[in-house]
Amino acid sequence: MTASLPHAAHPDQMPERFDVVVHPARELLGSLQAQPSKNYTTRYLLAAALTPGTVRVVGAATSEDAEAMLRCLEAWGAGVERLADDVVIRGFGAHPQAGKTLNPGNAGAVARFLMGVAALTTGTALFTDYPESLGRRPQGDLLEALTRLGAGVESVNGKFPIRISGPVRGGMVEVSAEKSSQYASALMFLAPLLPLGLELRLTGDIKSHAPLRQTLATLAAFGIETQASPDLSRIDIPGNQRYRAERVTVPGDYPGSAAILVAAALLPGEVHLSNLLEHDLQGEREAVNVLREMGADIVRAGDALTVRGGRPLQAVTRDGDGFTDAVQALSAAAAYAEGETTWENVATLRLKECDRISDTRRELEKLGLSVSETHDSLSIQGTERMVGGVTLDGHGDHRMIMLLSVLGLRAQAPITITGAHHIRKSYPMFFRHLEELGARFEYVTNTRQE
Repeated sequence: MTASLPHAAHPDQMPERFDVVVHPARELLGSLQAQPSKNYTTRYLLAAALTPGTVRVVGAATSEDAEAMLRCLEAWGAGVERLADDVVIRGFGAHPQAGKTLNPGNAGAVARFLMGVAALTTGTALFTDYPESLGRRPQGDLLEALTRLGAGVESVNGKFPIRISGPVRGGMVEVSAEKSSQYASALMFLAPLLPLGLELRLTGDIKSHAPLRQTLATLAAFGIETQASPDLSRIDIPGNQRYRAERVTVPGDYPGSAAILVAAALLPGEVHLSNLLEHDLQGEREAVNVLREMGADIVRAGDALTVRGGRPLQAVTRDGDGFTDAVQALSAAAAYAEGETTWENVATLRLKECDRISDTRRELEKLGLSVSETHDSLSIQGTERMVGGVTLDGHGDHRMIMLLSVLGLRAQAPITITGAHHIRKSYPMFFRHLEELGARFEYVTNTRQE
């Protein structure tokens, strides 16, 4: 059974599960306000719940990740009230309720942050209804660190379902940062509420420094004292502290906005995107510089960017570790750039909602592109003309859906992306925002089992 929805459908009017047909666009014109940051929203919501009082989180994201965090915080005893674009949290402080079962859905960072805080409780169980995505992602490095601190941990080979019990007192603990920075962030949220705090020692080749700095900034916004070495290999957080805040404001989202910026660069027209702080700690802010290096015409005025699109782009070779959540969006620019673009040092992309190296290669090859990969790199040979007229797999991954959608806007014929409803994980308004700029999509109900 299929059913098409009219052009410019509001996200609330879209089917629960849908494929999207992306029509080629002649140009993109208009102004948008960047959606709220997914990464800051989930951090602020958790910190607000750890505050023994009421905190207003201004401009919170409405993504599935944000909803997953709110659902779990409510299960732990937090009060949650939505007021227009804000969320008011009545926190449980250092005392989330014991014996609760949490379902973070497919939100990896949310799951890991909650696992760290679960050491304040007894008998917290975590499961996911996405066994083929989050259920396959490794959690062992974080669980081992919690075990060394004295927590009781049960898991299935370091993966979901998981059960965690405290209490723990704190002290010195090592945690690997080789696969993800989220393990360390999870312990950082826990640390100030422990009697002895934590002396964190991050081991291995530390990935994704920017998210760690976002966590440190979040702690600072909530009155938590921390000390960190310049390379972030040592992070010391004294114990017996209290989270303190009354009001925090979520900045705009660079990872999702990267896809809008790439689309605007690829097509003729002029797009104005506001609410993107010039000195934001999000590593994906670097996407602006990457696009400029490729030849895009992007001008900043304060916290707004203007893109004049349609200029020819040139390939680049860049270390993508600092902006991993923008690599797929930037791969759409690479697909239409002259020469071969290579993203190096991006092995962690294999541990996301899908394998963002191999799965991206396969989907781009369906479009006729020449793509190669190594364990930690992805190379894309650009083309001037992409035929389109194919069906592509969204792999249940919001970043993959953004990439394929942007490619379709400049293809010669429409492309269909399956499972496009997974865009809601981070950017529910993605298609609507592009429609406001002149893009056209069709939304087709699907009933396939995933």
